[in-house]
Amino acid sequence: MICNTSRLFLSTGLGRSIRLVDSAKTICYWHAMERAAAVILTSLILGGPAADVSAIEIQPSSEDVRRAIDRGVEAAKSHSPPDSFYVRFGASDDIHAGGFLVTKLGSLSVMATHMALRGLEPSGADVAQVLEGKTMLVSATIFGNVGNFAVDSYMVLDQQGKTIKPVNVRFDAVAGRSAAYPDQPKFKAKVVASFDYRDFDPRAATTITVFPANGGEVSFPVEFSEIK
Repeated sequence: MICNTSRLFLSTGLGRSIRLVDSAKTICYWHAMERAAAVILTSLILGGPAADVSAIEIQPSSEDVRRAIDRGVEAAKSHSPPDSFYVRFGASDDIHAGGFLVTKLGSLSVMATHMALRGLEPSGADVAQVLEGKTMLVSATIFGNVGNFAVDSYMVLDQQGKTIKPVNVRFDAVAGRSAAYPDQPKFKAKVVASFDYRDFDPRAATTITVFPANGGEVSFPVEFSEIK
């Protein structure tokens, strides 16, 4: 049975509940749960070392999922923070622009780390919610010199001349003080966008560009094919 569950999941973010409103959707829900249960069972059976895989997988295999969860468990054992699975780009200091993106496999590792730190493991429903996600989150931190500089900022992806627009964008209406304050740049703010997996090439050279409403732009080159 081919089951369209796109309307069941209103967000790709973790921790959101699944709403069931009729019997047809209930059937879809249980099919999603069966798929997730099969993934987890397979992951427990499969053995061998966890080799690197491309992280931007639109339809991760059961082995990909097992590896992602295993990485999260190992991170918890070594006391590594969950955000170590974010894919970073740009600068890493406190006064230059940078950011991160979160893929499906990255989200699974983050979730597994959080849960392992509490002595838990992801359920079939937890895994299914991530696997059924439709968008990839991209977050950028930019800098300016007035407190509202990030209002109405926008973000796009560029792949070989093709511009990919986000499904939605949100931003800090009130920026926080930067580490340089009161010197320039005085303020920092986040711009967060979600991009539909169907709209971009998950293995292409990509430029992430943020456009603050007061003019200018901030760009970050990212090679999607090299993400691990």
